[in-house]
Amino acid sequence: MSKSVRQVIHSDKAPAAIGPYSQAIRAGNTLYLSGSLGIKPESGELEKGIKDQTHQSLRNIGEVLKAAGAGYENVVKMTVLLADINDFATVNEIYKEYFKGDYPARSAYQVAVLPKQALVEIEAIAVVE
Repeated sequence: MSKSVRQVIHSDKAPAAIGPYSQAIRAGNTLYLSGSLGIKPESGELEKGIKDQTHQSLRNIGEVLKAAGAGYENVVKMTVLLADINDFATVNEIYKEYFKGDYPARSAYQVAVLPKQALVEIEAIAVVE
């Protein structure tokens, strides 16, 4: 894929990748965001607890979207990975603070373990102009 078709998106206001991947890739009008943990960009530390991790993950996603000239309203699909599915209702309540009606499509799964022993990881796909 040529560079004109595939553009790396990066924000210094979101945590750096913790592995060999980009924060996001734009291909045409589609923006693919890597999974976001609740890591504070200024310190690189993982927030404590499901509420703070969820808020931070969604704020990190917002910063990467902004770097691509987009916002939460551009998100069409999200995937939520949870260390404990019993946190699903808590994540939903926080999620509603960032998305107002006409919610994006979404999947949620409980997984065995997340990087850095995180409690939640969220990835997104957005459409931009």
